[in-house]
Amino acid sequence: MEKVKAKKHLGQHFLKDESVAKAIADTLSLKGYDEVLEIGPGMGVLTKYLLEKPITTHVIEIDTESVAYLDAHYPKLKDKIISQDFLKYNINEVYQDKQFAIIGNFPYNISSQIVFRTLDLKHQIPEFSGMFQKEVAERICEKKGSKTYGILSVLAQAFYTTEYLFTVDENVFIPPPKVKSGVMRMTRKEDYSLPCSEKLFFTVVKTAFQQRRKTLRNSLKTLNLSDNLREDTIFDKRPEQLSVDEFIELTLKIETDGVQS
Repeated sequence: MEKVKAKKHLGQHFLKDESVAKAIADTLSLKGYDEVLEIGPGMGVLTKYLLEKPITTHVIEIDTESVAYLDAHYPKLKDKIISQDFLKYNINEVYQDKQFAIIGNFPYNISSQIVFRTLDLKHQIPEFSGMFQKEVAERICEKKGSKTYGILSVLAQAFYTTEYLFTVDENVFIPPPKVKSGVMRMTRKEDYSLPCSEKLFFTVVKTAFQQRRKTLRNSLKTLNLSDNLREDTIFDKRPEQLSVDEFIELTLKIETDGVQS
């Protein structure tokens, strides 16, 4: 079977540089799991290096042409190819309650959604690494005070330690994207439970950043906070001025004030 043609509507950019593929595979620590799921393997340039490791590799791929290519070229993947959309698939049909890592050269048009889905499954995913558009990878790892620090930064860092690892030039892809790429890793914290309502924490973070130029006193108006709580000096700040721990502290204050979701 000839090579798969990249499909624009799927955001496909096939990595052609073997050294970059190996470097991405080597970001896995292999600690705390013995299963890995690769999202969007395409023609398997990363997959081949995962298959060399002492772990069980599954791949999930929505493109039927890529699935056929993988099936023809990687006999080790027999019964390990999931022809589904990761964002919609019930992953426990494969993993039940087992721990597994996620890796991939992620389609840039859904990369943020992949991170949010990972956060939903955080109790099963101790490690997550892969390639994003450079700005997205940087945003996930960004600290407070930056213009790019936002919802993705706070929610990812509440549960994971995030690391920006290296930048990848656009010329190592077919077709080359119009932007540089970045590889990052998320390692789940030893204690990743929050001392506040997780649902309320997500609501507070998302609501605050929807109007990021406003102070929290204004951006969180819709939560119907008491006048007494709104006098707290933390509400004088804008969302990018709060660290993850300060967002947790803010959520605790709001929870105590009586807001439940």
